[in-house]
Amino acid sequence: MTQAVLDDWRTAPIDEGLRATLGFLERVTLSPDDAGPEDAALPRQAGVSDAALRDAVYVCAIFNLIDRVSDALDFAIPSQEGFRKSAKALLKFGYRQPV
Repeated sequence: MTQAVLDDWRTAPIDEGLRATLGFLERVTLSPDDAGPEDAALPRQAGVSDAALRDAVYVCAIFNLIDRVSDALDFAIPSQEGFRKSAKALLKFGYRQPV
């Protein structure tokens, strides 16, 4: 199911609340000046709570910030081997610096 969401969240087999939330987040991300309270109505009508919608916006905002900063600073994407090594280190040490 994850791949279906990545391919097209509009037609993926997901809960309507999630689909409405993703649409709201797309609007906030791509057209922030045009987004308004009426855009939050659809997720709310699909049963998404204000707290859940707020959490989704927080995650979206942080992701967008990180994405823009990494693009601006031309961060390199690690190779598969680099990801594997990083994953092993995170599993062993977490986010603290190894001593």
